Amino acid sequence: MIPKKLLMFGPLPIRIIAGITFIAHGLPKFENIAETQGFFGSIGLPPELALPIGLLEIIGGIFLLVGVVTRIAAALLIIEMIGATLLVKISKGFVEGYELELLLIAIGISLLLTGPGRISIEWDILKREIFPRGRSIVRQQKEDVQRV
Repeated sequence: MIPKKLLMFGPLPIRIIAGITFIAHGLPKFENIAETQGFFGSIGLPPELALPIGLLEIIGGIFLLVGVVTRIAAALLIIEMIGATLLVKISKGFVEGYELELLLIAIGISLLLTGPGRISIEWDILKREIFPRGRSIVRQQKEDVQRV
């Protein structure tokens, strides 16, 4: 049986990997913004969405990486990945198609359910989770840890 104290560290590696992945996929959108806007237009999206989606990936990735507003960032990134899957990747099939987006959706759902975990800005610096009901959830987690 895994102790509860150890379980609280579970979100850390997936938060780090997801954060790095989103940052790595967001930065190239700004290398040639006109090309990115052209791509968005070619798939039927307004070209103006290139900037907010790129910023979402970079800022959301940073938030996941450091563990601040984790659940909110995860929810927004899940929505983005669903859109990317349906609009761009689904026609390519699973392998070399939408497998990465599906994995990122699963990671996002996990972070949405568990929160940032023990090693995060929300837990260590703010001493609470920035999310509705987050304070009571974190308080309950701390009580559970102290009992173990």
